[in-house]
Amino acid sequence: MITVITGGSGSGKSAYAESLITGFGEKERIYIATMFPFDEESRRRIQRHRRMRAEKKFTTIECYTDLKRVRVPEGSCVLLECMSNLAANEIFQENGAGAEHTADTILEGVKRLSEQAQELVIVTNEIFSDGITYDAETRTYQKVLGEINRRLARLAGTVTEVVYGIPVHHKKQPEEER
Repeated sequence: MITVITGGSGSGKSAYAESLITGFGEKERIYIATMFPFDEESRRRIQRHRRMRAEKKFTTIECYTDLKRVRVPEGSCVLLECMSNLAANEIFQENGAGAEHTADTILEGVKRLSEQAQELVIVTNEIFSDGITYDAETRTYQKVLGEINRRLARLAGTVTEVVYGIPVHHKKQPEEER
């Protein structure tokens, strides 16, 4: 099943997503990390996150673009974090899909992952309600991420927004249908 977790910066969405994955029991846990290490500070942050995830028995797979190439063990529990980074990578990195193809490319990868994993939890960001007018490049990014988030919500059995650490369910599939 696909679960989408969204929320603003610092909302607690990552901690909530990790608690879901660890709550599925002792199944193999895979963490697909999408943050591109663009400077020394980001490399240190990535290493710190890897150590924290290792304590929770996650195996980390780095994936900056081309999600459809990722293979995970059948029946595993997968945490994909975060869609916002993956979308930016696909749009702006030289080897990415470009703005026109990013949504389709990412959704194809998500579908392939969901066929392999028992549980797929996807973290994304709510970046649409600040009321600021951005430059054309940022508006393109917002448009693409918005399309991805809408399409993910349609695919997902559960969609949860985390607000101040409190999960608010917008769509929740009954347990017996999982």
